[in-house]
Amino acid sequence: MYLEHLNLVVKDLQKSLCFYQAAMPHWQVRGGGESVWHGAKRNWIHFGDDYHYLSLNDSGTGVNRELVSNDIGLGHFAYVVNDLDALVARLKDAGFEVRIWGGNQPNAKSVYFIDPDGYEVEFVQYLSDIPSERNQYL
Repeated sequence: MYLEHLNLVVKDLQKSLCFYQAAMPHWQVRGGGESVWHGAKRNWIHFGDDYHYLSLNDSGTGVNRELVSNDIGLGHFAYVVNDLDALVARLKDAGFEVRIWGGNQPNAKSVYFIDPDGYEVEFVQYLSDIPSERNQYL
């Protein structure tokens, strides 16, 4: 079993796509179109590779949950990357700032960004292929 996709409701597809293209330049828009969801017209795209993608749907209303609260909702989601420094540089070049530098573990480093709609996205680079070294719970 593996996670195939996340379906995110956003306000502006292009702003969201800018963030995720900077983070994942090897992904592409797989498809898209228009639909009606609960009476509202919306545009959608699938952005990813052959196996994993983000389903981005515009016409979102309201605000995302307050990240510094205990409100129910998505806390964050994470992607494993091969070169965290390069990812940070790409996102900074696209106008996005680091929200939090992750914990300082000997075999992993991570960083958190906020996408244009308030979703917190973690990116982690593992410095070992040994699961017991990667998954330390201190």
